[in-house]
Amino acid sequence: MVRKRVAVLYGGRADEHSISCVSTAGVLGAMDPQRFDPVPIGITKDGQWITGGEDPRDFRLDAGSLPTVSRTSSSRDVILDPSLGCDGFLGRNADGTLDSLGHIDVVFPVLHGPYGEDGTVQGLLEMMSVPYVGCGVFASAACMDKHYTKLILQAAGIPVAEGITVDMRGVCSEGEPPADGVEGIMARIDRAGLTYPLFVKPSRAGSSFGVTRVDSADGDALAAALVEAFHHDWRVLVEQGVEGREIECAVLAEHPGDEPSVSWPGEIVLDRHDDDEQFYDFDSKYTDAQASHVEVPAHLPQDVLDRVRDVAARAFVAVDGAGLSRVDTFVTPDGRVVVNEINTMPGFTPISMYPQAWAATGVDYGELVGRLIEGASR
Repeated sequence: MVRKRVAVLYGGRADEHSISCVSTAGVLGAMDPQRFDPVPIGITKDGQWITGGEDPRDFRLDAGSLPTVSRTSSSRDVILDPSLGCDGFLGRNADGTLDSLGHIDVVFPVLHGPYGEDGTVQGLLEMMSVPYVGCGVFASAACMDKHYTKLILQAAGIPVAEGITVDMRGVCSEGEPPADGVEGIMARIDRAGLTYPLFVKPSRAGSSFGVTRVDSADGDALAAALVEAFHHDWRVLVEQGVEGREIECAVLAEHPGDEPSVSWPGEIVLDRHDDDEQFYDFDSKYTDAQASHVEVPAHLPQDVLDRVRDVAARAFVAVDGAGLSRVDTFVTPDGRVVVNEINTMPGFTPISMYPQAWAATGVDYGELVGRLIEGASR
């Protein structure tokens, strides 16, 4: 059997750099070596593409410090020649000469956040005519930006959280919003009929980076939340807190045009309930194994589970999803399903919801990775 050569991109310029590294360790470990020949390509935090550095299979979140892509004495720059298509992945030697990294059958961009999950890398691969795993340019870009995700889902009749969008470029002055700017935003909040608590979040970020809960109409608290979100994106959402449980659903459509398959919905259950742990933050997701655990299927009535799966499939189709996505929802006490966001390259770490949801639905990690690669390369 001829093995398919799979370029695995990891790291990247986004805040989720380290999560991408650990996701990649999981993906590489799950690849069937008799079917796939992986070619790991790391992207440093400043955007340099390298190969031959530290083995990403060794990356972990419990190693004392978050893993990063760094140059080593054996690293080589990766140079792309779009005119060569699948043969356009080249390594630069110390003397400046270029060697081919070989024919690449498919790329698995295990990249989270901007400059990887937002359509930029997908557009580059489209220009090179290289097959790749996951959503295309439009779905990747639209789902990376929560503002536009909401517009698309609303047009499709899918409920989303109420909120307003703030362009912080016109509000912040030297990194701090002036008092009259905050007052204007608070007036917009009142006109929109939003009630506290509110969640202030960057429109284009992930893994809970820059997200702050604001519990009351406190101008100072709102200003601090806006500045925190502005560190990650100039477009900021101020959303109504939704009373309900956070339920996540994994979606899979390995071949273009396939009807999406949907996993059992899962729930992240917080096991720590101190004053600082009011929502599912970065530590709860990735660095504190004692903070939470996953339950799949979530403990909900069958009709509610079915409704979540239906909404997840409809949301995936509405944004023109392909390959995979994780649709995050809120289920309210009266059983209403509200979509929070869509992640087009969800985490693949050992504790991530996406692989755990599929494992509970009957598709193990190795099969999942194999189906995604085979589907993208046909």
